[in-house]
Amino acid sequence: MTKKRILFISQEITPYTEETEISKIGRYLPQGIQEKGKEIRTFMPRFGSINERRNQLHEVIRLSGMNLIINDNDHPLIIKVASIQPARMQVYFIDNEDFFQRKAGVVDKKGNFFEDNDERSIFFCRGVLETVKKLGWAPDLVHCHGWMTSLIPMFLKTSYKDEPLFENTKVVYSAYDDEFDESLNNSFAKKSLMEGIEEKDVALYENPTHENITKAAISWADASIIGSEETSEEIVRFAEESGKPFLTYHSEDRYVEAFSAFYDEILTEEEVLAE
Repeated sequence: MTKKRILFISQEITPYTEETEISKIGRYLPQGIQEKGKEIRTFMPRFGSINERRNQLHEVIRLSGMNLIINDNDHPLIIKVASIQPARMQVYFIDNEDFFQRKAGVVDKKGNFFEDNDERSIFFCRGVLETVKKLGWAPDLVHCHGWMTSLIPMFLKTSYKDEPLFENTKVVYSAYDDEFDESLNNSFAKKSLMEGIEEKDVALYENPTHENITKAAISWADASIIGSEETSEEIVRFAEESGKPFLTYHSEDRYVEAFSAFYDEILTEEEVLAE
């Protein structure tokens, strides 16, 4: 029997970023799922705060070299990779000098939200999907973690839905308490447009507050998970009422088992429908 393939797309992964709920799940969930017999790939942004020498990142030349156009500007896509040896797990990094060279994550040293976080998110999401295409690796399920991944469900259901690699892919979105007070740039929805995407598809992203882009991601996803105990009540209620498979919050000692069973439920449902 062919191993199921799970693609993890995470905004943060420890030890490359500081320890948070998302970064710890980004590190230990893929390992746990791999140990349960599934094949995995893991992606995150190559924030400039990541020490490449200490973490032994190196560029994957065969995957790099593509340009992504965002808001009429060309941005070269650079792919790097590193290994987490104890987990026998590789992590792929999406890099670009315009977006990820500054020595920070999504805020500056004073805690100010970067004005181009909207374009950084678009570049990251598209960069992951284009890299997976280059790898020729067809995921059965994609699991997104963090607001920076919120466009992935919409991209997979619109622009990428006819790609042979993704035509049977299910997508799960985890909602966290990773709120930001500011809104993303008001042009976020417009900048997200590309071939295969219409304005009605991005309507939910037009007022890009954290709550709204999280709801948009849940609306486009096949299923959702509450990743933080402190996730806002409004988002939890929205996910519960979506009518789609929904998994409530599970603690650190239980989430691998719970998520694994949830994946199996979603993938089994897909197999039954295909028969």
